[in-house]
Amino acid sequence: MKSDSFWKRLLSNRMAMLGALIVVAMFLLAIGAPCSGWDPEAIDISAALLPPSRLHFMGTDDLGRDVLTRILFGARISLLVGFVSVGIATLIGIILGAIAGYYGSWVDTLIMRLVDIMLCFPTFFLILAVIAFLDPSIWNIMIVIGLTGWMGGTRLVRAEFLSLRERDFVLAARALGARDMRVIFRHILPNALSPVLVSATLGVAGAILTESALSFLGIGVQPPTPSWGNMLIAGKQALGSAWWLSAFPGLAILITVLGYNLLGEGIRDALDPRQ
Repeated sequence: MKSDSFWKRLLSNRMAMLGALIVVAMFLLAIGAPCSGWDPEAIDISAALLPPSRLHFMGTDDLGRDVLTRILFGARISLLVGFVSVGIATLIGIILGAIAGYYGSWVDTLIMRLVDIMLCFPTFFLILAVIAFLDPSIWNIMIVIGLTGWMGGTRLVRAEFLSLRERDFVLAARALGARDMRVIFRHILPNALSPVLVSATLGVAGAILTESALSFLGIGVQPPTPSWGNMLIAGKQALGSAWWLSAFPGLAILITVLGYNLLGEGIRDALDPRQ
């Protein structure tokens, strides 16, 4: 597949471009969060529960903190969790999937049985169980999400390696005396990363949802650090009188997850036009 045809198909996909626009916009907003002019943790009781206005575009919470500023700083947390946890899961999935697909035999059987065992556990409840025994810090959350999300990537990479390891260019590399690690990472892996790219893009959305759910349950990112999940649970108490406390963080989660899903589906269609 030529890269120019991939980009042509991707750029012609309006939904994928909408997703890319959302992703880029959220990334830029997260970077520019300090430019909002407000401190996300500064308390001003005199300005508590103000509705959306020209001064506070998304209102204030029960402690007088600007909701828009907290959403922007919360975007940093969500994107950091998404990228780091998916990076960990993808790295593990690539290594295990490459080993299983290339060597086959008992190595493949052992790794795939490990995948099957991990898939027997409901992922979210497994994360809950692990986090319950750890300090609920952002780093622990990222590591736990990453360590419980590698199974899909492993299967994808293994399937690609099974179809590529007998190709002529691989046989030629072996005939020239290339070591296994060189064949795996230099010749086969670059041709097996297409489905991994799609999986990683969609995985960021899943990681953001998981972090938000953990924070909503009170075992994720802890206040006063802003997170979309803990902003939702804080707004639940005043849902009837201060709708903006839950509406705007929920909308931020919805738009961000939608953006990554649209982009991931667009990349999948561009990589495999037969679909």
